[in-house]
Amino acid sequence: MTHNILITPRQLLGITESLPAVVIDTRSPEAFAAGHIPGAVNLHDIFTFLAMSSKEGLEELRNKFAAAFGAAGLSGEEVAVIYEESMNSGFGQSCRGYFLLQFLGYRKAAILHGGYQAWLAEGLPSSTETTTPQPREFPIDSAAAGVMLTRDDMLAALDDQAIVKLDVRDVDEWVGISSSPYGIDYCPRKGRIPGAVWLEWYRMMKPGEEVPMFKSKTELQAECATVGITPDSTVYLYCFKGARASNTFVALKEAGVKDVRLYFGSWNEWSRDPQLPIESGHPAAAWKVA
Repeated sequence: MTHNILITPRQLLGITESLPAVVIDTRSPEAFAAGHIPGAVNLHDIFTFLAMSSKEGLEELRNKFAAAFGAAGLSGEEVAVIYEESMNSGFGQSCRGYFLLQFLGYRKAAILHGGYQAWLAEGLPSSTETTTPQPREFPIDSAAAGVMLTRDDMLAALDDQAIVKLDVRDVDEWVGISSSPYGIDYCPRKGRIPGAVWLEWYRMMKPGEEVPMFKSKTELQAECATVGITPDSTVYLYCFKGARASNTFVALKEAGVKDVRLYFGSWNEWSRDPQLPIESGHPAAAWKVA
């Protein structure tokens, strides 16, 4: 099994032919029914579930997805490969699935780079048949939970200049025109977490490609440098609900950034607590070198 996060369609084909594997499709049930990778299991909740970072919220998140991944057939022995339609059209939902597996401590996990569109572009077969997986007992490794940030972690980091707080939402959310991708006023407040810098998640992918892919490691490092991120930085990521930030989580890992953590509750949680500070209006300069 490759230790790469991102794998090609041909590598996925090799894995399914030689190793116990579970292929997870994160798209909508309608898209899945119209055609999917043969043998894949549909798990759209990976994208839709909104999480809170309280003790109770994280326990609910942990239990829900341990049960869902177990029902999909993951026991710790199988390689989990997750995919979406393409890397820039599913708001990072395959990466969100990968991050959830990291949070739960499941190490045999990968993402199909380019998603379903990359699979089809290789001329590989699709299917409309439904697979009924054999449920397994999913193993949870609580020691892996350090990649997950809580609201209190983000609050404590606001004045820590050694931690890069990275907002990867779309520009209308960053400048406070809209509160979320679900609607301008979906959340009660608009703005951003104070002290955050901004790098829109789309920038991590090559523009103009027929099948969108992440940029190369050197290109990703160049994007990171625009907001002061180096491989030695500690980066706290957020977006609206942890999907686009999961996409950037993977990109930063591909860039060689060693310490990347994700505030999964993100703006959906932060904006709903009036006691938490926000920054609004025109953003200040993204970062300064002392």
